[in-house]
Formats: sequence, structure tokens, C-alpha cells
Amino acid sequence: MNRTIKEATVKRFHYQDHQPLRAHLGDDMAAYNYARRLKTLNGLTPWEYICKIRAAEPERFILDPIHQMPGLNT
Repeated sequence: MNRTIKEATVKRFHYQDHQPLRAHLGDDMAAYNYARRLKTLNGLTPWEYICKIRAAEPERFILDPIHQMPGLNT
């Protein structure tokens, strides 16, 4: 994961200060968690995998993962 983040940010772009880097990291993490399908998770995104596990084994979770999702929770 660290290599993936590094390759998507500091190895591709030059940042004058930390603010643009922070913004880019937030966007990159959202894309990774909600859009990138991973072979190790059988083609699911990390978000889809967490929701699937929560449906199968709800006792493992204290919080509903939908409340951790950015944006409106309606």
C-alpha cells in the first residue's frame, strides 16, 4: 500500500508545499477504497469487501461501515 501511494503521488508530481499533497492523497485514497478492484479481494474494491464481510459476520463490526463513507449518508 505504501508503494502504491508513493507511486501515485510523490513519484509522479512535484508539490511546492504540503497542502496540494494532502488534497491529492485524499483523492487517491478515495479512488483506491471505492473504485480500485483488487485481485487479492477477488475483484472487489476494499469498500465492497468490507460490506460483504459485515453482511456475513456482523458481530465483527462495532460501527456500520456506511457511517465511515464520505459524503451524505442518506
